[in-house]
Amino acid sequence: MSKHLVETRWKGGMQFESTNPGGNLMIDAGPENGGLGAGYRPKMLMLSALAGCSGLDIAHLIPKMKLSVRDFSIDTEGILSESEPQTYTAVTLYYRFYGEALDQKKLQRAVDLSVEKYCGVLEMFRSFATVNIVTEFHP
Repeated sequence: MSKHLVETRWKGGMQFESTNPGGNLMIDAGPENGGLGAGYRPKMLMLSALAGCSGLDIAHLIPKMKLSVRDFSIDTEGILSESEPQTYTAVTLYYRFYGEALDQKKLQRAVDLSVEKYCGVLEMFRSFATVNIVTEFHP
């Protein structure tokens, strides 16, 4: 059994500093919620974690599958509920691959492996939101 520990300290106002083994990041509310907008928003951090988890899976699979990819990105869109507390009810991940010789079938397999087998953050999202996947290929 593994355990993760993240230390988060209040810096005053609506701002917090969170530390994990990879470094520090600031969390803050936007001005509309009493913050300065000088840090990441907590719910959007969840979307970043989702894209990062899946992206790491795919980055690991690209050389293993001997794929040629110039670049790729993941845009993540979350739809919030109307009622409080607002939670994500639906999330769409847009995987965009760029390159001259993209093997679309194998790249889609890499996405599918991340989505269906490897990404633990995505599996957690499935417990509270509908997850949609869109894959695009661009020369």
